[in-house]
Amino acid sequence: MASRAPEFSAAVPALTAERPVTWPKRTRAHLANGLEVVLAEAHSIPKFHGELYFRAGNALVSGRSTGLAEMTATLVRTGTSKRASRQIEEDLRRLGADLGSSAGQDTSAIGFAGLSEFAEPLLQLVNELAREASFPENEFERERRQKLEEVKLERTSPGFLASEHLRKILFGAHPYALVSPSESQVAAYKRDDLQSVYREIYTPENALLMLVGDFDPQSMLKTIEKTFGNWSGKKPAAKEFPAPPKPKGRRVYLVHNPGSVQTQILAGCHAITRKHPDWIQLGKFSTNSTSSAPCRCQMPNSPTRKITSPEFFPWDSPRRRACFRNSQPSNSTNSPPTISKPIATKSVPSRPRT
Repeated sequence: MASRAPEFSAAVPALTAERPVTWPKRTRAHLANGLEVVLAEAHSIPKFHGELYFRAGNALVSGRSTGLAEMTATLVRTGTSKRASRQIEEDLRRLGADLGSSAGQDTSAIGFAGLSEFAEPLLQLVNELAREASFPENEFERERRQKLEEVKLERTSPGFLASEHLRKILFGAHPYALVSPSESQVAAYKRDDLQSVYREIYTPENALLMLVGDFDPQSMLKTIEKTFGNWSGKKPAAKEFPAPPKPKGRRVYLVHNPGSVQTQILAGCHAITRKHPDWIQLGKFSTNSTSSAPCRCQMPNSPTRKITSPEFFPWDSPRRRACFRNSQPSNSTNSPPTISKPIATKSVPSRPRT
């Protein structure tokens, strides 16, 4: 029996009426030790999510080595003066909670989520990690070996090598040019180095605690004051970094990677930061560039050319500087017809000032 082809209406459905946006109620507070607190109520389910942000990351300590803040964040959750790594994991399972730590160029963070009824013990654990991380020697050696393997693997990836080279071109001597440490840098990491970074960055004057979920703000503020109130520590001194270069005109750079079967084509330039009036507009453009809605830039390529569909990573926007980039992987034998595609299928918003 022959199958019937599906029928589609040519008419575009009418848009529904615009619905009002109701922002959650927010409560702001500052503890005496300098910790900034932002609470947002959301009572749909009995859970809460939180982030303890620190306003410093890899860039602040780049003069000592590359990626130190990131490695410090990795080790933060591996043990404290009161709990070993296994105990931390068991306590998280008992509370039905999730917790992770991370760091970027300008921030470090401890993220967590759990049931509202267990908010206090979870916050106590976060407080312990922020103040009493012990950096166990065996965990440090394990994480350093794992990082070494990760770095070795990165250096075999055309995508990583292209991104690293673009960063160096755009940011020059600025710390944002440093994408990842080298093998020799990771091998030279010392436990004392991480502890020094930890003491410098993880302080209440440098921190913002943000909670969103099902709780009473005043009761939560009392719990936060009880948990974090006797924490002390100053904000790290601000540092000035070299200004990045200002490339003019179009330039082409080639990075030779012998034996690679894939070519990564990457186009990039400086972009605006969060303080620019077009920040929201470029954010919409970035979202549209990576959305699943069909558009010309996401159409399948010709199968005869054996070119993969483009991958777009449009926007890297740390606090002080930003860059816009557009990439596409390709079979190395089919690179020439691919080169124009990322540039030809997009246009940037108006007023792209830097």
